[in-house]
Amino acid sequence: MSLPKEDRIYTYNDYLSWPEDVRVEIIDGRLYMQAAPSRIHQEILSELHRQLANYLVGKACKVYPAPFEVVLYLDEEDKDESRNVFEPDITVVCDTSKLDDAGCKGAPNMVIEILSPSTGRKDKLEKFNKYEQAGVQEYWIVEPQEKMVSVFTLEESQNYGRPSLYSDEEEIQVSIFDDLQIDLKTVFA
Repeated sequence: MSLPKEDRIYTYNDYLSWPEDVRVEIIDGRLYMQAAPSRIHQEILSELHRQLANYLVGKACKVYPAPFEVVLYLDEEDKDESRNVFEPDITVVCDTSKLDDAGCKGAPNMVIEILSPSTGRKDKLEKFNKYEQAGVQEYWIVEPQEKMVSVFTLEESQNYGRPSLYSDEEEIQVSIFDDLQIDLKTVFA
């Protein structure tokens, strides 16, 4: 069992061969090592997860905080040959047939990424494009420094439209649930 190197193209099959404590993501076959998140990042993640999890008690949808593996299949890829393996900060899955013991295989319904200085470009460009292409219905990009959230929802054209922007003084109506609002005052407190 060899550790990954950053100079080749990887697939989900390669990912499965690595030790569980190796935290990486694969985007288009390229390897990205995952650093430990900051305390503020974890506080934001915890509060978002708490609000979502409380709402989902007794409902079919499930919410998972990182580390949680999401394998996206694009362009008719074979399951084991997918070149896109992510570890979103928060993942909401309503189609439980996509879940297995390792995580989610296919597009989740909702993904939240909390930016850090080392992940901003990747989350705003590369992951954004992959989530859109895979059909993730709702994608949030949380910016801790600015205390802002950009919410992208998949339109009928299967593209994300312009984002809805929210500050720390607002509530977000979650588009995949008719009766859930996330209070950003407590998220950014």
